[in-house]
Amino acid sequence: MFTLKLGSSRLVPACRRRLSRAVSTGARPNFPCVDAHAARESRILRKISDTAPLKTGTSESGPEPAYARPNPSSYNVYHHKTPMSLAYGSELPSFEIAYETWGTLSPRKDNVILLHTGLSASSHAASTSLNASDGWWEKFIGPAKAIDTDKYFVICTNVLGGCYGSTGPSSIDPTTGHHYGTNFPILSVFDMVRAQFHLLDHLGIDKLYASIGCSMGGMQSLAAGWLHPKRVGKVASISGTARSSPSAVAMRYAQRSVLMADPNWNNGFYYDAVPPHAGMKLARQIATITYRSGPEWDSRFGRQLRPVVDTSIPRRPALCPDFAIETYLDHQGESFCLKYDANSLIYISKAMDLFDMTDDALRELRLKRGPSTDCEEPIPRKISHSKSHPPPTNPPPYLSSLAKGMSPLAETPVLILGVQSDILFTVEQQREAADALRMAGNHQVSYYELGGVWGHDTFLLDVLNVGGAIRGFLS
Repeated sequence: MFTLKLGSSRLVPACRRRLSRAVSTGARPNFPCVDAHAARESRILRKISDTAPLKTGTSESGPEPAYARPNPSSYNVYHHKTPMSLAYGSELPSFEIAYETWGTLSPRKDNVILLHTGLSASSHAASTSLNASDGWWEKFIGPAKAIDTDKYFVICTNVLGGCYGSTGPSSIDPTTGHHYGTNFPILSVFDMVRAQFHLLDHLGIDKLYASIGCSMGGMQSLAAGWLHPKRVGKVASISGTARSSPSAVAMRYAQRSVLMADPNWNNGFYYDAVPPHAGMKLARQIATITYRSGPEWDSRFGRQLRPVVDTSIPRRPALCPDFAIETYLDHQGESFCLKYDANSLIYISKAMDLFDMTDDALRELRLKRGPSTDCEEPIPRKISHSKSHPPPTNPPPYLSSLAKGMSPLAETPVLILGVQSDILFTVEQQREAADALRMAGNHQVSYYELGGVWGHDTFLLDVLNVGGAIRGFLS
């Protein structure tokens, strides 16, 4: 450590005068964006000391666009009381799945659509009589909408590993009486789907009319058709993938890294203390960048600067947000950081990274499959070319492995929908899923690419095109 002397000859006179004034007046740089973290932590500490220990993920507002998180009185809960083995060798002694429904179940129970969510969504996909708040897919579900509830009975769950009513790291471990934290077992997307099928068994539903999912839900939808080809009538994967790309893995790894670097994360055991709110805010900012596209940022924000409070003072750049895009990211992170459980984000995003439907990866998992009874080995199918949309002439080796892995879906009508401006689940990933299905002999693949500038979030916003594709596929 060294001491800087004001009289040093190495300092020019003007610099020496400024430094002298700063020392004499006690002036220091002002960073309101950093101070906001401290202010938030102070509020959390007051809440802990004044009332009860803070539980993350219990806010009245969820992280998805403009919808309210359901409270326990507005969703159903399925209790699975026996152990369930998991893909990576562990097991859960029991679990709960939160779910909501729309429409009327037909007498033959043959009009059921299972809707799979993205990473951080709750079961509240649309408003209900118990929860009038808009759901995350409000404009897609309802009478005469893309998923017509006059025709279909829709079920949406909060995924296993989540924090909106389903069992996850924030839940109480029945064997210890404490929060699981990072003692929670590593999950796969297939585990999430198997938990959903236990719910379907409980409801007496033998076969789905369709399985539909967006983003991570697209992974689940493909997994549902793979696990139970005889129980799933149609599969729709929207902005999903059959295997996570290195770029998506990198993005999610960066989110987990900044979250786990927050001292409040405490190796995952923070439930009776201050949660890792700063890490969660930064993770959400990284995620938000991947959800939209550069062209949208250009048209929406451009190089617009934040408003000046006092126009009599000349604008000077700051190290805190200056640009409108910066203030937008700051808002997105701020509105999310206490509304979702940090460990759920870590576990579910890791499950997304691990998702891989190539034959080699699936064989390593040794998953049990079957329509109603489990069988150890996949159903063997001949790999062939589709007559309508042939796959690439010289496919890379991994595509052949993907085709072999997805062969149980060869007889299932599948909708694959991608978005050209999506940088998280790039359109190349949807193309390879469609190609692999056709190579596996599936002649019922409907494949669409959408334009526009909304990026990955197109599945939330483009009611006309996404909704139209779904409506046509279901009919």
